[in-house]
Amino acid sequence: MRLTLRLAAIYNVIWGAWVVLFPNHFFELVGMAPLNHPMVWQGMGMVIGVYGLGYWWASYNPMKHWPIVAVGFLGKVFGPLGFVFNYLNGDVPLEFIYTLITNDFIWWIPFFLILRKVHVDHKWKLS
Repeated sequence: MRLTLRLAAIYNVIWGAWVVLFPNHFFELVGMAPLNHPMVWQGMGMVIGVYGLGYWWASYNPMKHWPIVAVGFLGKVFGPLGFVFNYLNGDVPLEFIYTLITNDFIWWIPFFLILRKVHVDHKWKLS
């Protein structure tokens, strides 16, 4: 659990910094037109980077800080759902799915397993 959360933390901080510092780079890599308002994308990068800090702090005691893991897991589920909704509405191209692979999909199983362990070991005690 500790290693998973630390890897997620490092990834999120690096990804967040990349998006904040180079907001058009992802779009150039996948052949998408850059955003008209890159500050929106940079804001997303800032949020992802802050999640990384939360994951790092949670890594010290994942069983106690399971709500941080739960919030991260929900974000990793709702992000792809938002993509599907926007893709089906024609608002975002398929190429945007590349962000979901490393930001969301690869973390589903490890985060789920952490939350499952919390549930099995502690029956979701809030204290």
